[in-house]
Amino acid sequence: MSVVGFDIGNEKCVIAAVKQRGVDVLLNDESKRETPALVCFGEKQRFLGSAAAASAMMHPKTTVTQVKRLIGRKFQDPDVQNELRMLPFETSEGQDGGILIHLKYLGETHRFTPVQIMAMLFAHLKYMTETNLGLPVLDCVIGIPSYFTDLQRRAYLDAAKIAGLKPLRLMHDCTATALGYGIYKTDFSNAGPTNVAFVDIGHCDTQVSIVSFEAGQMRILSHAFDNSLGGRDFDEILFGYFAACFKEQYNIDVYSNVRASIRLRAACEKLKKVLSANAEAPLNIECLMDEKDVKGFIKREEFEKLASGLLERIKIPCTKAITDAGLTVGKVHAVELVGSGSRIPAITRQLASFFRREPSRTINASECVARGCALQCAMLSPIFRVRDYEVQDCIPFSIGFSLDKTPILQGSNYVLFPRGQPIPSAIVLQLQRSSLFHLEPFYANPNELPSGVPSEISCFTIGPFQASNSERARVKVKVQLNLHGIVTVESAMLIEEHVDDSELSTKEARHVTNGSEDGTYMQSKPSNASADGKTNDKTMRRLEIPVSENINGTMTGVELMEAQDKELKLAQQDRTMEQTKEKKNALESYVYEMRNKLFNTYRGFASDEERDGIFKSLQETEEWLYDDGEDETEGAYTSKLEALKKLVDPVENRFKDEEARTQASTDLFRCIADIRMSTKSLPNEDRESILNECNKAEQWLTEKTKQQDSLPKNIDPLLWSSEIKKMTEDLNMKCMHIMSRKASHRNLDNKGRDQQG
Repeated sequence: MSVVGFDIGNEKCVIAAVKQRGVDVLLNDESKRETPALVCFGEKQRFLGSAAAASAMMHPKTTVTQVKRLIGRKFQDPDVQNELRMLPFETSEGQDGGILIHLKYLGETHRFTPVQIMAMLFAHLKYMTETNLGLPVLDCVIGIPSYFTDLQRRAYLDAAKIAGLKPLRLMHDCTATALGYGIYKTDFSNAGPTNVAFVDIGHCDTQVSIVSFEAGQMRILSHAFDNSLGGRDFDEILFGYFAACFKEQYNIDVYSNVRASIRLRAACEKLKKVLSANAEAPLNIECLMDEKDVKGFIKREEFEKLASGLLERIKIPCTKAITDAGLTVGKVHAVELVGSGSRIPAITRQLASFFRREPSRTINASECVARGCALQCAMLSPIFRVRDYEVQDCIPFSIGFSLDKTPILQGSNYVLFPRGQPIPSAIVLQLQRSSLFHLEPFYANPNELPSGVPSEISCFTIGPFQASNSERARVKVKVQLNLHGIVTVESAMLIEEHVDDSELSTKEARHVTNGSEDGTYMQSKPSNASADGKTNDKTMRRLEIPVSENINGTMTGVELMEAQDKELKLAQQDRTMEQTKEKKNALESYVYEMRNKLFNTYRGFASDEERDGIFKSLQETEEWLYDDGEDETEGAYTSKLEALKKLVDPVENRFKDEEARTQASTDLFRCIADIRMSTKSLPNEDRESILNECNKAEQWLTEKTKQQDSLPKNIDPLLWSSEIKKMTEDLNMKCMHIMSRKASHRNLDNKGRDQQG
């Protein structure tokens, strides 16, 4: 088995794998370290990753991109609607309020959820990894943005499960980056923690984390983000600028043409990269729209002026991260800048101005998340031994709980897991309940969430159960914020004590009433010790209570199985189409190769009649390939190839056997010479027997060769190389038999003489 880390970006994916010598980034089929995060549906098969990027222009309306922005989101979310307006494929609202993506495939319109599309990406990355490593892949750690909600995290786990992966952890991007940065660093100060700000400016978002490093450990102090500020927003500034220029200069509206918009956005992204290293840059696109070539030009200064609003927004998450960490800018010892959108010089200047120090680029901006995830996977997996290093992450949202629609009060607020709570964490709730009840986690502070995210998280039903004594029945519920950052109810236990009230000490636990008639919250575990310190089990009844969860927007067990079956069928169809292409290519290649050899290499080995017949069949097959056979089944191509080989094989066999016959004859003559040399020390009788066999073989080969040489090459040989090889084997066996028989007789004679002596 192998352990890997996946970084699924909005545009690119990176795979890192742990090997004995360290962490390596794996290459895709094109020997590139980054793979496009694209899924493209053709008429009969899917194209994934690099193949999807190559097919995207031919199938713009069935190419799914930016799926990371859609997963775990609601269709009516205003931010989602803004995203969908920029995407070329058709969508609708699902029954659960989620997003359905409409794609034409195999002559029908299919509807996929973002989870299913993400599962396709995971399955492709899993296949790439297994192909690269030659090992099965199961355990993995997946990078996610810190602002992902509970529903989005669950959606990622569902997608991974459909793809056959087992995520050991969903890890925040900046946490993974910080792990890769800190675990190898040995120059941290012994005077106290070293605080480092990690600023990750990706394609669609900006994340900032303040991390405290000490020897052998790292602790995330805060996460902050702007989930709608990334490199593509700067691309969009250029897109809007040039779209307006082309409207005025060439009277074309690129917004009205899907392909023109895709091409202009791609050109603007390249232009942005050119401006990162140059003060000015041109833009030229041939036949953009209406058969018109377009030209443009912009200076970096002008671009920065257009993007001034975006540049100012960079400071907002930085300010929030510093505040939430309880630090000042002066207590941040270093700033690390990563992400695909981090190369814009103006962004570097903004960060340098804010942190009052120049940002560093000591880690790979594109691969750091995947590398950190792979390291964490190795630390969590029993397969590898990694030196002890503590990674303490935290949740960026405050989470509260309600009991049957009434919030549970802790202290002066309703927050059970406050913002900055370490991951993982657990709290034990002790409630006085006599029958079924509901626990509902919720985001306590909407201002901490990305816009459009509802405060509800999920609903856990505890029960059914029936307490025999409602006054003395208590329910202990263990609530966990797990390693993925997901809220779960791990267990529920009914505890009934059959003792007098006077025996219960009010000092056993801290009670916080929630205002309901019988609900209480206790964080510490109650004691059941008697006065002598011994536990009295007879006075207590424990009963495990069933827990079920209801999360609107996630997949049920049945839906997961259906999605897995559908993914298997899609993958099988892809394999069938690939095999069909291979057979078609093999047939086409065979036609061209044999036509060339027929009049060159094989010319003397085919009769005129054979050559004419083969040539005619090759010509007919070529015409069929580009006409009726353009889109045929694998069986049809295989049948055509076999029919051609049946015609060509006799000619090819004659050609091949001539060379093989010469070599076999040489081998037989050499064998005869070697055997003759080895008979010098043998008795006359044995030597004559062996030499007689050699003479017979030599005479047979000489006569057969003479007969073969008198025949033309364009008929089947009288003497095949296989016959000569068999003669060589027979001669060896006969001679070895004679020698071994004589040796055994000598051994018996010697044994007899020894016995007489």
